[in-house]
Amino acid sequence: MIRKIIKIDENKCNGCGACAAACHEGAIEMIDGKAVLTREDYCDGLGDCLPECPTGAISFEEREAPAYDEAAVLATKQKKAKGQDKKTAHTGCPGTRIRQMSHSNTENAPSHAPGVSHLGQWPCQIKLVPVNAPYFSGAKLLIAADCTAYAYANIHEDFMKGKVTLIGCPKLDAVDYSEKLAEIIRNNDIKSVTILRMEVPCCGGLEMAAKKALQESGKFIPWQTVTVSIDGKILED
Repeated sequence: MIRKIIKIDENKCNGCGACAAACHEGAIEMIDGKAVLTREDYCDGLGDCLPECPTGAISFEEREAPAYDEAAVLATKQKKAKGQDKKTAHTGCPGTRIRQMSHSNTENAPSHAPGVSHLGQWPCQIKLVPVNAPYFSGAKLLIAADCTAYAYANIHEDFMKGKVTLIGCPKLDAVDYSEKLAEIIRNNDIKSVTILRMEVPCCGGLEMAAKKALQESGKFIPWQTVTVSIDGKILED
């Protein structure tokens, strides 16, 4: 039969698992870090999962699909309630779940104090971070190349403190970050952007992506680029 059913864009899915948790019928499962519609006959076509998706990976489509099997859904729910269904529920990779951290207890610690972290949110990889999250409200954004954390010893105190940190490497990821960064800047109240890159040429891709994102966002936001040498020094322009 032709009916309305959800469609999941694998390329947009960041594996957060929010849709699987929101689907009360159990039609969606997380497989290899991606949301998959595993039971078309469990999808009622009402779309409770749509507003939960932070990347807009879920939409409706009308196509040939099995009819919604309400009886099967209810039977499955009853099995789970009785503990008879031994299958582990997959709600997404725990490593991609959104978290916001407070470091208020270390704000007055000296800069040389060991173990002081200023990473304020999770995830922090550009590829994994959602385009909308509570921690983006009023945020100062730090877009940093992966290697800067290893080259520059005091990155937490000098750059990450008080900022939302997004890290990536265009050479290793082989993707254009500009579209996702533009969405983050466009859809959230970002106060400023700092681009922290290495002096090596491949890091130019990260800087270009960030600048392109700023332009495509349509917003005028203060920004700066800081370059770190491979021996850990800040290079002057």
